[in-house]
Amino acid sequence: MSKRTAEYWIKKLQLATHIEGGAFKEIYRSPVLAPMSALPAGFSGDRNFCTSIYFLLQQHQFSAFHKIKSDEVWHFYCGDALIVYEIDQQGQLIEHRLGCDPENNESFQCVIPAGNWFAARLAPGGEYALVGCTVSPGFDFTDFDLAKQEELIATYPAREQIIKEMTLL
Repeated sequence: MSKRTAEYWIKKLQLATHIEGGAFKEIYRSPVLAPMSALPAGFSGDRNFCTSIYFLLQQHQFSAFHKIKSDEVWHFYCGDALIVYEIDQQGQLIEHRLGCDPENNESFQCVIPAGNWFAARLAPGGEYALVGCTVSPGFDFTDFDLAKQEELIATYPAREQIIKEMTLL
């Protein structure tokens, strides 16, 4: 079997363009709802217990810095290594390397805690990465905040270079 391409996965999984970059498709949304009263402060309504998507990035793409109100677990499926950049509440930059080569410090999963800014791109030399993202409480676009470059730099000036590389606005 020859190596699958990004185009193969986009077509096979019926992925669509994502607002933050790359391509995605929601594959699961829990039918069970958590009532707003049971959720942490800041949620504007009930949420599904869990949601999950396929997400694919190619070498010329990146997932722009954004944050959500839930924890997000990234799962590596196939392709080349992916770097997920996280800026925590104290401004520390954490680089998670997703892939299937533990000798190269790659892991199959990483977790981005709720409220932390994060972005992703392929490791140098990669062609594409197919991953999954699981969010709990479940994803809702009202919980999504796409970073504005100037505002994020003002908040985390020590991270200016990576913010400039990984923002759309």
